Amino acid sequence: MGVYQIKNTVTGKLFIGSSLDLPGKLNSNRFQLSMKSHHNKELQADWNLYGSDAFTFEVLENINPEKIAQESWRNAVAELEEKWLDTLQPYGDKGYNPPAKPLAAANNTL
Repeated sequence: MGVYQIKNTVTGKLFIGSSLDLPGKLNSNRFQLSMKSHHNKELQADWNLYGSDAFTFEVLENINPEKIAQESWRNAVAELEEKWLDTLQPYGDKGYNPPAKPLAAANNTL
């Protein structure tokens, strides 16, 4: 479990994600992209444009499940993903991730 990136080697754009099952998630992303059914439409469009050879799939950081209580795995993975999103800022021209919603706007419901 941990955090991964999908990198467009032509544009340098990144997609950052996380999973409790990294091999399965990376395989799922490859399959969805090859079937033209990935949930991230911008990533899918670039995959269609540049082809599979223009993308790399890489694990950025693993979490050792033996060092964390099982009930904390999801939180640990989410925190690690947030760290990588903060570090790499894969938004707009730099990536495929949607920008995080500001807390003030998210909590401002009338």
